[in-house]
Amino acid sequence: MVEQQTGTPSVASTAPLPRLDFIDALRGLVIALMVLDHTRDFVNRQAFLFDPLDLDKTSVALFLTRWVTHLCAPTFVLLSGVSIFLQANRGKTGWPLSRFLLTRGLWLIFLEVTVVDFGFDFRPAVFLQVIYAIGLSMVLMSAAVHLPRRAVLALGIALVAGHNLFDGVDAGTLGAWGLPWHLLMQPGVLPFGFIAYPVLPWFGVMCVGYGIGDIYLMESSRRTRTLALLAIGMLVLFFVLRLPNLYGDPRPWTVPSDHSLTPLAVMSVAKYPPSLDYVLVTLGISTLLGLALGRAPAWLLKPFLAFGRTPMLSYLLHIYLAHIFAVVIAQFYGVPAAHFIGTLSDQSRLRADGWGLSLWGTYAVWLAVLVVLYPIASAYARYRATHKKWWLSYL
Repeated sequence: MVEQQTGTPSVASTAPLPRLDFIDALRGLVIALMVLDHTRDFVNRQAFLFDPLDLDKTSVALFLTRWVTHLCAPTFVLLSGVSIFLQANRGKTGWPLSRFLLTRGLWLIFLEVTVVDFGFDFRPAVFLQVIYAIGLSMVLMSAAVHLPRRAVLALGIALVAGHNLFDGVDAGTLGAWGLPWHLLMQPGVLPFGFIAYPVLPWFGVMCVGYGIGDIYLMESSRRTRTLALLAIGMLVLFFVLRLPNLYGDPRPWTVPSDHSLTPLAVMSVAKYPPSLDYVLVTLGISTLLGLALGRAPAWLLKPFLAFGRTPMLSYLLHIYLAHIFAVVIAQFYGVPAAHFIGTLSDQSRLRADGWGLSLWGTYAVWLAVLVVLYPIASAYARYRATHKKWWLSYL
């Protein structure tokens, strides 16, 4: 693909690109996994007692249930960067693209602190998570898209690979600069809420997605081969860095008391903020999963495509569905509905109630949420396919 000297993708061809179904399918798969993660937060007994990644307390099944959902956020953010590149390739460049990214980014931040946080807490709260990180990254991308694509890719790699050099910097020691450091690099309590997703590492992942966007325009077999090699390369680099605790994660792994859990200790990498090792292993795996989905039968792809083509609506609805399911089921166990209000900051009441289902009960509720969500997402996907209203790109 030829680029203009400004670095903006060439728009010599105005023919629409064929829809890359495997991108939608991969996005839909990680939405399904995200539903699992948040369902677990609301209904799983162990979720109220300990960290499922704590090898001294968890089980293998619970660890893997939590760990597999690590794929969600980096895949969402990377594909957001790829989507921005594909929009530019279709002709939305310059100020129109910047304006769209700026307004959509601000819209996502607004949704995070209103609709999303209320869905988690059932009361007003500020808990800055992945939608906030994507939104603020889009705001930053509204400026970055004016740079050459390779410069954006280099910036992304530098942020993803280099931010662990600052792991030892603590916002609490920075005085007035503590708040900006929290927003950029370190999760923690803010004067107005809590931040779990500081923006710079995630912006780096989005820049990488934009920077490799031309891969997704390649002929199918070449694209598959290139993505497979890229994924394998990421996984190899992960093990090269992780096994000897060389670099890339603030928490060196050690052999646990139960030696059979050693592979899990190696895979237990930092998400808050996303370490280099975390990004390598999650994106390596999710890229291979995306390629596998590209060869999956149509019946299997159908629900993933529905979720993947309606990512914002599916994300917003699943939070409320999972939370409401938890409240309704808890009534049969004598747990007051009021105890599900404010659980982002205080889960002590639900712990005192002894609330929670087994892991397999959690999976059953997860499937029930997906069953309810699927026809809504499918209907909205059909509506989006047949209507070209401007506001549809914001939901």
